[in-house]
Amino acid sequence: MSLLRDRDFLLLFVGQGVSRFGDGLYTASTAWLAWTLTKDPAAVALVGVSAFAPAFLATFVVASYADRHDRRKLMIATDLARVVVVAAGAVLLYLGLLNLPVLVATTALLALLGAPFAPARNAIVPQIVPAEALQQANGLLQVAFRAAFFVGPLMLAPLLAHASLQWALVVNGLTFLASAAALAGLRVRRPAPAGERTGLWADLAAGLGAVRAAPEVLVVIVTFVLALALANGFLTVGLVTVVGQGGQYGLLLGVAGVAEVAGALLLARLPIRRPALAAVLAWAVLGIFRAPLGTVTSTAVAALLLAATGLASALTDIPLIALVQQRVPDRHLAKALGLWEAGIAGALTVSPFVASTTISLVGAAHAFVLSGAALVVLATTAALVLRRVGADLPGTADTVPGTDEQPGVAAETAR
Repeated sequence: MSLLRDRDFLLLFVGQGVSRFGDGLYTASTAWLAWTLTKDPAAVALVGVSAFAPAFLATFVVASYADRHDRRKLMIATDLARVVVVAAGAVLLYLGLLNLPVLVATTALLALLGAPFAPARNAIVPQIVPAEALQQANGLLQVAFRAAFFVGPLMLAPLLAHASLQWALVVNGLTFLASAAALAGLRVRRPAPAGERTGLWADLAAGLGAVRAAPEVLVVIVTFVLALALANGFLTVGLVTVVGQGGQYGLLLGVAGVAEVAGALLLARLPIRRPALAAVLAWAVLGIFRAPLGTVTSTAVAALLLAATGLASALTDIPLIALVQQRVPDRHLAKALGLWEAGIAGALTVSPFVASTTISLVGAAHAFVLSGAALVVLATTAALVLRRVGADLPGTADTVPGTDEQPGVAAETAR
């Protein structure tokens, strides 16, 4: 891949891959810690909710700072702050003072501190790579993110066997330091001057206006969030209900994860001419292959279906990110991506309840069919809406709807 020969993109690729490895390890570690402290599944769920709820509430607001200030410096500060929190958690665990309320508070604080990071990271990509390489760049980054997050939980077992849970937290802290070091060496092009600096609320209102001025972006983001709420819980709650065996459950989740990595790698090589349409129709494909999962009795068939849904899953977000980067002006880019990230956090919070409620009402087999059908209907509706708003859009993604502004950045380089 030519982008991996670019020094700055390689730094971002490696640094964020290492950081996502730490995220995966931390997610598994806190879930296991909650279980060891309480032996209560509700406690594990509570810790999971504490990791998403702050992001849902804060991401869009704090993303404004990523648009109004230096994104690279904000990301470095976020990484260093998270190192302090994780280190404090490791010390408390070593001293035997880390109970469930403290674990929930620590997880929530870590999520709150990390809220501006993902929007700033995705918004900084156009400051590193040219516009024509955005899809390839996002595809490669998603390969790193998915692969690293998938590997992270696998490291928990050897760390527990040969060290302790404190060392899992230490390793996570080191990944934040590695991310900060990579970002410190990054060279980014400065955005074009945004004119008079505005306050927080005026900036947030302007960001929402920029999203509304790009109807393709709004349709794709809304579709993604609704579809995630309808689908994600069935990959966890629903699948474990159908499989009933831990070994097969882990194997099938692994198959889905590897398929997502493969899909992201494939999309980094293939051009997509209509990213908005591809992003919404991918949910229909995912729904078609997800629907029969509730009736499958063969592990091999379930693995094939999950591999197909994993490939489709990669197609739902990579074109979306590239579309936002192309359509939204740079001064509002992090806010637009922050709106998406906040929607993801909200969807991930409610999705397990959607799945468990549906399964309890109609049974696992019918619940999977309903979920798949809902995804097909949602995707078809979104595609029809895109067709209607398409006539109002410029014929090229090189300009921002409603303005004469180019979404790219100026050529000035800064450290």
